[in-house]
Amino acid sequence: MTKDDSTLLSVRAEARDLVAPDYAVVDGLIEHTAGVKAEAVRSVAASLDRLLAELATLGAVPFDAAAGRRPLTWSAHSWTTREELYHDQQTMQMERSGQLTATVALRVTVRDMDVLENLSGVLAAAPGLNVHGVTWQADWDNPAWPQVRAAAIAAAIGKARDYAAALGATVQYVEHIADAGLLGGDGASNQVVYSAAFSRGGGRNEAGMPALTPVPQELIATIEARFRSTDVSL
Repeated sequence: MTKDDSTLLSVRAEARDLVAPDYAVVDGLIEHTAGVKAEAVRSVAASLDRLLAELATLGAVPFDAAAGRRPLTWSAHSWTTREELYHDQQTMQMERSGQLTATVALRVTVRDMDVLENLSGVLAAAPGLNVHGVTWQADWDNPAWPQVRAAAIAAAIGKARDYAAALGATVQYVEHIADAGLLGGDGASNQVVYSAAFSRGGGRNEAGMPALTPVPQELIATIEARFRSTDVSL
């Protein structure tokens, strides 16, 4: 039988697996309000210094290109100041209160799951810190990826065999295997369903308690494949 005599079968297949997260990202803001801008900034800087000193006792280092995948890193990546406003019920306008608020955005990335309990305590006790969210993630090179991709290929082969059997034929060989979308379709080929646990402070200077319980991550591999089968006679 020549290639022209064969039947082309095109399929898309998917495989999924749940894995332990490789790391967590904690995002929050340190915020202080005062009557003078410089005082608000000094208060934020002092709170940040105290928090970083506590994180250092857990082995935390600043995040930079050299940090790589260190067990615990931090980044104070954004400073802002703003005038505090309130809604005047008589004028129905936003008015200045005379107070100024300074904030610094903080991100803590933790890969050492053994420090989660201590880290949670440090963050909860930090003055002026509001934790906005905790996101759990899996690395692009997580060791489970090869198994998930192999399972997607096995699923594609099984689907092709099902189609061939329904036509009274058999699969002869694989012609093409590609990430989803590369054979003319659309869709992501490899993705992670990220899980997040959120916690917010109830008011100004009230620390939000982060939920630091690891959440499994779902790895999804999707492929497209083309197979040649024996000739089909209808």
